[in-house]
Amino acid sequence: MIGWALTFLVVALVAAVLGFGGIAGTAVEIAKLIFFVAIVLFAISAIVGLLRGRTPGV
Repeated sequence: MIGWALTFLVVALVAAVLGFGGIAGTAVEIAKLIFFVAIVLFAISAIVGLLRGRTPGV
């Protein structure tokens, strides 16, 4: 998901450089949404992992 967020961020930067403000703004909002969803899912996964008491395999 972080990869998707970075992809939308790159699309937004390219669109902004080319002068497409509307597309750039939309892409930035999508990138922020995906980034925060990924952070929340990571936090939930970390909490569940701690509660289950398992150690991560190396």
